[in-house]
Amino acid sequence: MSVTLQTAPFDPGALLTAFAAGRAETGAIASFTGLARAEGGATSVLELEAYPGFTDAAIAGMIDAAIARFSLQDAIVVHRTGRIAPGEAIVFVATAAAHRRAALEACDHLMDWLKSRAPFWKKEHGPDGSRWIEPTDRDKADAARWDEGVAT
Repeated sequence: MSVTLQTAPFDPGALLTAFAAGRAETGAIASFTGLARAEGGATSVLELEAYPGFTDAAIAGMIDAAIARFSLQDAIVVHRTGRIAPGEAIVFVATAAAHRRAALEACDHLMDWLKSRAPFWKKEHGPDGSRWIEPTDRDKADAARWDEGVAT
């Protein structure tokens, strides 16, 4: 299990290749890569703030909970902070399990929690100025379904 917060861009393909290496007992790896969007030209830069030691510990707790809930063999989260241009990767999540359903659901679960519950502060900068971004009602509903036990 690992959590990495970094300002530098990363290569999702290389991360996935490294995560998959040497897994003779793993039956499935699921991954997700989130990209910054230009929002139809309204966003020229996405800025993410995090508190080292706090944000990464919170994410590690999310991963530990997912490992226990889905019987994962391993999981990784790499998340950008700082200024991110449209088209650049923001987040990479990968999960390893004996079977595909656990790997897929755990990856989905982690992304829902990261999107709505991870302690990041997000701001979009564009031609009309800057604005803070909060989780949407959809983001909150996606995360709540795991609390309600709808998807297990």
